[in-house]
Formats: sequence, C-alpha cells, structure tokens
Amino acid sequence: MMYSVILHGRRCTELQKWPCLRVSVQNAFSNSFSSVANRDGRKGKIFTVPNFVDSFDLITEPISRKVSFEGKVSPDSVLKLFTSHGFTDSQISNIIRTYPRLLILDAEKSVAPKLQFLQSRGASSSELTEVVSSVPEILGKKAGKSISRYYDFIKEVLEADKSAKLEKLCHSLPQGSKQENKIRNLLVLRELGVPQRLLFPLLISDRQHVSGKERFEESLKKVVEMGFNPTTSKFIDALRVIQGLCDKTIEEKVNVYKRLGFSVGDIWAMFKKYPIFLGVSEKKILNCVETFLGLGFNRDEFRTMVKCHPACFGYSAELVKKKTEFVVKKMNWPLKAVPLFPQVFSYSMEKRIVPRCKVIKTLISKGLLGGDKGSELPSMQSVLICNDNNFFNRYVRKHDDKELVAELMAIFAESTHHSW
Repeated sequence: MMYSVILHGRRCTELQKWPCLRVSVQNAFSNSFSSVANRDGRKGKIFTVPNFVDSFDLITEPISRKVSFEGKVSPDSVLKLFTSHGFTDSQISNIIRTYPRLLILDAEKSVAPKLQFLQSRGASSSELTEVVSSVPEILGKKAGKSISRYYDFIKEVLEADKSAKLEKLCHSLPQGSKQENKIRNLLVLRELGVPQRLLFPLLISDRQHVSGKERFEESLKKVVEMGFNPTTSKFIDALRVIQGLCDKTIEEKVNVYKRLGFSVGDIWAMFKKYPIFLGVSEKKILNCVETFLGLGFNRDEFRTMVKCHPACFGYSAELVKKKTEFVVKKMNWPLKAVPLFPQVFSYSMEKRIVPRCKVIKTLISKGLLGGDKGSELPSMQSVLICNDNNFFNRYVRKHDDKELVAELMAIFAESTHHSW
C-alpha cells in the first residue's frame, strides 16, 4: 500500500512539474505500524534572562515569554555545559531560541547525562553538536532507546541532505513500538520529498499527526491525490486535517460552508490555499461570519474575502475588529477596500501596519503624496503588500531632503516599538 502511495505521489508530482519530489521505493513500508509515541508534555516555566545571554547573541524578550527561571537551577550552567561539549556560540544561540525550556533544566542531572549517553554510542563531537543544534528538543526525550532512535533518524536525514541523495534511512527498525511506527511514517514522508524543516517538528511533536498505519496511509494517499506539493507546509497541514477528520465530519463541514453560499468547488479551492480552514468548528465559522457582518461587510463581500484569503476563518474577532477599525477609521481607507485586500488581516500591527501608516500620514500632512494638494491617500495594497525595502524606496528614500528621510525612518522605527 505504502509502495503505491509513493509511486502515486511521484506520478502526481511529475504531472505538476515538481522537480523536487524524490521517490525511493523501500520494502519496509509494508511493516507494521502502531500509534505515535508520547513525550514529556510538561510545560516550561517563564523566566527573565540574565545578562550572560548577551555573549550568545540571544534575543531575550521572546525567550522570556516562553520560560521563567525559578529555584536554584542556573541557566548559566546549561550554557557552559554546551560550550564544554564543543557547541559554537551560534549553535547555542539557536538551541536556546528553539527550545528555551532547556534553560530551566538541571545541567548536571538532566542535560549532561543525555549528551554523555549519545557520546557513549559513538557520536563524534561535530556530529553531536550538529544534530542537537538542528533539533534541540531531542534533549527533552528520555535517555535510552527513545533518544537513540530519534538521534539516528535526525543524523541520517542530515547526512542524506548533504550528499544530495535519499539514503535508506533506518529501515532495519523492528516492528511494533510506537516510536518506530512514528519514524516509519516520517520515512514515508521523507521519501515523498518532505524536507527536514517540516519533518523534524513532526518527529518531536506530542500530537498524533503521523500515527497509525491504515489511517495514515489512507490520509496520505488522499493528500497526494489532491495535488499538494510535499515540499511545502501546506502538504503537512492538509495531512493533519485529513487524518484528524473522518469522512462524515468532513462532509458536515462542507455542508456548513455550502449553507453560507460557497460551492463545493469554492470549498476545495479554499482548502488548497489554507487546509486548516476545514478543521475550524461550526461555532467558530458562524462566529466569524457574525464578526464580519457586524463590521459592516455584506455577505458577498465576506465570501469574496474568505475565497481569496481563507485564513480569515482562523482570526479572532478581536484581531479582525482591531485591524478593520484601524485601516478604516485611522487611515480613512474605505470599508469596501478591505474585501479586495483581506491579506491585511495577516499582517502585524506592530511591525507592518502601524509603522507604515504613520509614515504615510506624515507624508500626507506635509503634502508630499499624490493629488493636487499632495495629500492623496495611496491604496492599501501599495502601502502594505510590499516588503520593507520596497516600501522605503517607494515612500521614503525617493525624497532628496536627507532630514526628511531621517525623520520618516525614525517615525517608522519608533512605531515598531510601540504597543498597540
């Protein structure tokens, strides 16, 4: 069965001209599967990062949101432990950014034994540092067979990528265990061309997205047949949704969208753009409709928005209201402009919308934009859709007045640090 899924994936890929899809047929895909292995689900604490992190170029604010430092355990001892095992500053920085919970673990009792265990299995210093810095969550696994098999999988995927070949990975695993089941399913994804940046999060995830045998095979076959590119995150999102919903539930979700005026073609086109939308509950779907209608959009405008940008179903009512009111009331863009550019809801207020709009408002106040009086408001798309560099070129750097350019850049920078 898994053999045919891989072959089918290759045919679909060739038809759609996806050169990145590589397929290697392996007999081991007929082996037994079971459910996914559990991992320690304890939540990290929150901690204020002290000054020593400066030497590792760590950004303290995001880290401090994820962990808190309490008790007698010293984060400094964890960092020193990594240094003593040959990890570079950049590797340590990446490890802590990715898995800050390590900072609250006891270096000698929790982290060191796992590093020593991996070294006792023959891991060289360079190999150990590469694997752990690639997937630091592996240190959250129990020492023994569990961490060994995850380590071997990560190591061989990294080596295969270096050689630009898809090697035979871990196919000698015995049948039966939950962990081995998970790895076999990941190997199938790997051989369909799913890259390591998408594989490794699945490896260490607590969720059962790659568990089971028959269900996994059936779900994977459906996703391949739908034409999703396995090198993209949408492929994994679609697999998660299809595996998590039975056919009856999917039919019920489709019927909800049909009652809102979407055709079956619309629904599956939206699924291709944003697979997660099919997993949204009926209550949240109806609340979403109510939110948009309450802001003054009509049903046709709502359908236009979500067909273009189905991620609208995933946004909170607070976020939708906040951004709609800002662009309409603060910036005076017409409400009808929003359905033509619903991607505005995906942009950060702090990093994109507010800083750019403040620059535009300043230019308008100085009469330096289009129109007879230099105060014509540009379209929402022209202000928000481009990257920062193009925005600066279009609205800031083009001015000959160096003081004006400095003023506009300062306004932009100051706005990014403001709390909205």
